[in-house]
Amino acid sequence: MEAKRPALLVLVRHAESARNQAKKGSVYFADDAARQVVRGVPDHLIELTADGRKQAEQTGHAIRERFGVFDYVYTSGYARTVQTAEGLLAAYPAAELERMRVRTNIFVRERDPGFAYDMTTAEAEAAFPWLNEYWQTFGGFMARPPGGESLADVTGRVHTFLDTLFRDRAGQKVMVVTHGGTLRCFRFLLERWGYQEAQRWPEGQTPANCGVTTYRVAESGDRLELEDYNRVYWTVGSATDGM
Repeated sequence: MEAKRPALLVLVRHAESARNQAKKGSVYFADDAARQVVRGVPDHLIELTADGRKQAEQTGHAIRERFGVFDYVYTSGYARTVQTAEGLLAAYPAAELERMRVRTNIFVRERDPGFAYDMTTAEAEAAFPWLNEYWQTFGGFMARPPGGESLADVTGRVHTFLDTLFRDRAGQKVMVVTHGGTLRCFRFLLERWGYQEAQRWPEGQTPANCGVTTYRVAESGDRLELEDYNRVYWTVGSATDGM
């Protein structure tokens, strides 16, 4: 049967970023000292750490060995995804790189973090004293950070991106370098999660930096099936939660 979906879809979370390192998995910065390195740098300009670059390079060799050449590679255009893609693709010789097209797509960017982006925990609690109760009420998929996006909002644009892939990349091999929150939206759509499933990551499935999640087209050709999730190939640094 003719494929109506990409033959292969590989989703990669970006490697360790400077904010990952500074926040150490917390929602906000612990204190003013923790945020100094990245304070005032907008989200789309946050770069990888030295360990992050090594993570991407090590992961690239494993991806090339396992999947070979891709038809298309997409990034969100954020510095950390662009740099991750560069590290991944460094494993490919020039002749193979010429066969792959690298594109930016704004629909796979990270959620907008809102007004508390550069705040410490103490500052966020003082500015938004109602926020914790609101978050507990609506949960991690539906709740919006003040001035930002919910993951439900992000799912709308990921849906648009997938529609484009299904229309234009049927039968092709595609890699997408994206963000942790956006990955949950991909999984919500591709695996048909319910709202309750999407409230938080399943136990042990929070995406690591440079974690690789893989889907292959079903024999019917009309859906993508999960093959592997959050596979880590690197041996440097530490897996970090957050954007």
